[in-house]
Amino acid sequence: MAEHTLKRFDEELERLSSTISEMGGLAETALTQSLVALRQGDSEVAEQVIAADARVDALDIAVQEQTVKLLALRQPMAVDLRVILSSIKIAAALERIADYAKNTAKRTIVLNNVTAPPAAVTGIDRLGRLVRTALKDVLDAFASGDVAKAHDVWQRDEEIDQVYTGLFRELLTYMMEDPRTITSCTHLLFMAKNIERAGDHVTNIAELVSFRTTGHGFDEARPKGSASLYAASNAS
Repeated sequence: MAEHTLKRFDEELERLSSTISEMGGLAETALTQSLVALRQGDSEVAEQVIAADARVDALDIAVQEQTVKLLALRQPMAVDLRVILSSIKIAAALERIADYAKNTAKRTIVLNNVTAPPAAVTGIDRLGRLVRTALKDVLDAFASGDVAKAHDVWQRDEEIDQVYTGLFRELLTYMMEDPRTITSCTHLLFMAKNIERAGDHVTNIAELVSFRTTGHGFDEARPKGSASLYAASNAS
């Protein structure tokens, strides 16, 4: 990021990036801990994830306030304007990721009172680990302005979708074969969808990292691996 004549402007932009980085760290921790809670059946850890979400919400509000102030007082142009506008969208994506982690934690608490197929829980954990790794990498790309690394994360969306599609079908099979699993598998279906949507927000952040630096996202269409999940319904 280029230095400006007004040192105060540079400090404000740096503060904005720092706020987003803090949000990102909290969102990553929330996702990681929600998976720990699921794997270990630990309601206490799940409650900690739920409680920590308030801090993410507060930082999201702080980003909004900082961006409004910068737009009103500094009238930024070119790359500075892109940095400020993308910051609002990145913060919103991180807030949603943290919300999905919180919702996963809430369902973990409910799931601890019923019996869930262990293989299905393992599948949710695998999906979550893919998204968590992608989130970590896109936050690194954000911090360093590394467009190539952001593009690498963006391309992983297809793998995440493919794992989600397989998990969706697996959970439906469990419910058809054993109606006693319907309650637990329904919760797992919602958890899988939450995590898959978190992955979508990660790829949105990757596109915004590119936009901040280059002025545009990625030229090719986003790779999607879950289209087959809806093929039957679209054909009918």
